[in-house]
Amino acid sequence: MGNLYLIRHGQASFGASDYDVLSSVGERQARLLGDFLASAGIGLHHCYAGSLRRQQDTARHALARLPGAPALRTLEGFNEFDAQGVIRALLPGLLPAEPDALSILRNAAEHPAQFQRLFERIVALWLEGAEGTEPTEPWGSFLSRTALALETALEQAGPGENVAVFTSGGVITALLHRYTGLAASEAFRLNWQIYNSSITHLRFHGTDVTLASFNGHAHLQLARIPELITWR
Repeated sequence: MGNLYLIRHGQASFGASDYDVLSSVGERQARLLGDFLASAGIGLHHCYAGSLRRQQDTARHALARLPGAPALRTLEGFNEFDAQGVIRALLPGLLPAEPDALSILRNAAEHPAQFQRLFERIVALWLEGAEGTEPTEPWGSFLSRTALALETALEQAGPGENVAVFTSGGVITALLHRYTGLAASEAFRLNWQIYNSSITHLRFHGTDVTLASFNGHAHLQLARIPELITWR
């Protein structure tokens, strides 16, 4: 069987004007990941990333530490869902019950717990197919495109080969939902626990995919620096 490693991007710039930029912590997480793969003797035969900057840069930093790593290929199907677009579309429906929501979301870095609570409510509405004030990618479409991206990647892999995908938490969640049968709401409960730069390991044989381990972050634990273990 082959090995599929779904890798969440390193810490991005939560609360900044451009979230899609790795922080210095995120860059270090990615380098530690590459060192860990090298020391563990995990050679990669195929590497993919979405086109988002945080995904590409996590891959770049990690693969630079991994001798003999293959060239990175981009599949936009591994891009994260548009969280900001979903928030814009569904927030107006929450405002009557959550009058402070707009202020909290605009100052997310100052109110992380409140932001998380509101974001979870908005994602729940998105999963249920709630109508928003502007078009957004539906949950069902997101599931389809992430599945197609993974199928495309696995079609290129031979028996026993190792495939790495540098992506985001929502993509990992969608693929876990698809391949484990977890309900979408339960899969997103796991999403909130996915560490930056963590590895979710799946085994595959052709198109048959099974979960081997979830959210591995030994490379961060071994560093013995608690500040490197982050969720956002």
